[in-house]
Amino acid sequence: MKVARRYPSKQDAFTLLEMSMVILVMLTLVSSGLVVNRQMTSWRLGREAGETLRTVYSAQRMFLSDNPTRTVASIVAADIVPYLPSGAATLPTVKSLTNTNLSIIVNVTPPVVNAGSGTAYDPSGKSNDSLWDVGE
Repeated sequence: MKVARRYPSKQDAFTLLEMSMVILVMLTLVSSGLVVNRQMTSWRLGREAGETLRTVYSAQRMFLSDNPTRTVASIVAADIVPYLPSGAATLPTVKSLTNTNLSIIVNVTPPVVNAGSGTAYDPSGKSNDSLWDVGE
């Protein structure tokens, strides 16, 4: 007895165009996921910097309430450290978008992240969004 073999017809197989479309859709999904991940990382770093600045700002206000004759311009980091709620031994730093540690300028109110040479670091471009700054 002979068994008839069934060969796939043209309707059962994937075409090169269909396979290319599937690969294109998969590449689009992966690339959009990478873009969203990069933006979430930037937002997370900004949020952490804002929280650190709020902590330093609270310590700065507590120091000024205990020392009402001092001006904001005369404050140094060593003055603020004992007032930090975490009991840290040094003033905290924040990470920039390029993964470098940045210090905090404490002789202005509210405190700002130091981009170098005493200028404020705020890649968000807004001074009231509470990312990379204390906000309003």
